[in-house]
Amino acid sequence: MPAPDAEFAGVLSGDWASVPVAAHRSRLRAVLRYVLLVVVALVVLFPIYMTIVTSLLTSPQIAHRPPLLYPPSPQWSNYSTAFTTGDLGVYLRNSAIQSVSITVAVVLTSVLAAYAFTFVRFPFKRVLFAVCLASLMVPAEVTIIPNYQTIAAFGWLNSFPALIVPFMASGIGIFLFRQSFRQLPGELRDAARLDGLGHLTYLTRVVLPLSTPVIGAFGVFAFLGAWNQYLWPLIVQPAGTVRTVQIGLRQLAGTSFHDIDVRAAGTILAALPVFIVLLIFQRSLVRGLTTGAVKG
Repeated sequence: MPAPDAEFAGVLSGDWASVPVAAHRSRLRAVLRYVLLVVVALVVLFPIYMTIVTSLLTSPQIAHRPPLLYPPSPQWSNYSTAFTTGDLGVYLRNSAIQSVSITVAVVLTSVLAAYAFTFVRFPFKRVLFAVCLASLMVPAEVTIIPNYQTIAAFGWLNSFPALIVPFMASGIGIFLFRQSFRQLPGELRDAARLDGLGHLTYLTRVVLPLSTPVIGAFGVFAFLGAWNQYLWPLIVQPAGTVRTVQIGLRQLAGTSFHDIDVRAAGTILAALPVFIVLLIFQRSLVRGLTTGAVKG
């Protein structure tokens, strides 16, 4: 087998015959892998690109055949029309209040419950944790009617509590945080006891800083789940006083055929906060998903 220097010299000089067959196969696999990734990326991104293009066209240009792949004269006014005439500004504000409130509440309750199940001794601890796990087996559709009856009994219809309160706790969040907290060395808790740290101090100074990747990843998923809700906000908002952006998009889609450009602009506006959140927290998301995957 030739030395590595000889191998690279053969590549640089164009003498591929001196390169081993295994190196050829390795490079071929790498090229095929990148080609496949590019093809998949194009398949995923092309609908998004065409939605952006559609949002910048006029109605006659949208009806043009073959379809235009770029806007000859971008119509940025479609975004202002969707934001003002379509009331998407109000709907985006309502969705932001709902999503941020749900994310903060579900992360807080999940962290506190997971800490209790991990570090605190109390009666029926395992039974209660089993109940939390059992809640994961219940389909969301089964809880719609009981939750609606409860919200109606409290007089919360057409209000933000109806959108937020039923989602302030999560069994999957408790499970994820408990598994993360259990990976912390027990010596940390022993040292905290010797220093006289209570549960709240130990949680805020030790546990949370060491669990930020998992918290960030779960927070992103909680925000995306809350932002994309459609059925529940539609049910508990019969008067439509605090409609969310998903319902607003559905109403925008119910307009005439000639407003496709405005609908596409509204879709981009509704998806923009999601892209911003993913862009800001992408590192926390990746680190949270890979935490515990490799043992050091």
